[in-house]
Amino acid sequence: MSPRARTALIVAALAAVAAAAVAGVAVLTAEEVESPAASAEPQPREGFPPLALSFGVRDDPEARDLQRAAELYEAGKRGAAVQIFARHDSLEAKLGAAFAAWPESADRVEQLGALYPRSSLVQLHVGLARFWAGVGGGASAWREARDVEPDTPYAVRATDLLHPDFAPGLPTFTPGFTYRIEGETPAEQLEALKADRSVRGRLLHGVALQRLGRPVSARRAFAEALELDPDGVDALVADAVGRYEKNDPSRAFSRLGPLSQRFPRAASVRFHLGLLLLWQRDVDEAKRQLRLARAAEPGSPIAREAGRFLDQLEQVGTG
Repeated sequence: MSPRARTALIVAALAAVAAAAVAGVAVLTAEEVESPAASAEPQPREGFPPLALSFGVRDDPEARDLQRAAELYEAGKRGAAVQIFARHDSLEAKLGAAFAAWPESADRVEQLGALYPRSSLVQLHVGLARFWAGVGGGASAWREARDVEPDTPYAVRATDLLHPDFAPGLPTFTPGFTYRIEGETPAEQLEALKADRSVRGRLLHGVALQRLGRPVSARRAFAEALELDPDGVDALVADAVGRYEKNDPSRAFSRLGPLSQRFPRAASVRFHLGLLLLWQRDVDEAKRQLRLARAAEPGSPIAREAGRFLDQLEQVGTG
């Protein structure tokens, strides 16, 4: 197995174990986007550009309709998909209909980009359409998607495409305690967490926001937890992990690293150091940190999670 193929498997396994990737389609791999800044001779790609629609905790009829249409689109049933997209007038529906009519609709996608320059959703898809058409300019649209609405899953996905050598999505904080969330539906659970102003509530709300692709809001929730518990390991680690950015990982490492000296026997510190290292594919050092986490607090939730990561890494042949 080639080093690149092995790395791709590691990233896929990591995403599956961490469950950190936001809702939507993981559409391009590092091999496909070697340099999103555009190659000297962009080439059109065959088939249809991927859709990356995210509906968060929405469960209204339109969201269900559009989610079904997106699934049909990805399954190649684009005629059926466009019929559903055509029933709605949202930006998601307009983009879905345009993508389903590819390549004749390339100008329509650009038109949407001009009409909605401050929409992360639209700019992400403008970049995808340009990349697929081989016309260049995809990276500029992805940078716009990242910057105009940073607290969205579309900004997170655009950042993935701008940094294809990192694992997809962003690392998610794992609490060092067991918990149960009130509410039957995801929307009810999110509201319950939002209303919980305890340290645990703030931490769990931050985790939920991370999983929904809202990193800016997650950072605020973690900062509130730290304000309530300035010396707590969980709050300190969550605050550090929430600061992780692919264009500047040092924002997280500069806080998390010193915690390993302050709390040398805290599994959470070692586990999250390993997590962040895996995100940028420093596998050997990540595994060392995960082993330290597993040994630090045997039987704890964090130790078990570290063990799951190590098992998964072994399965994909990292040695």
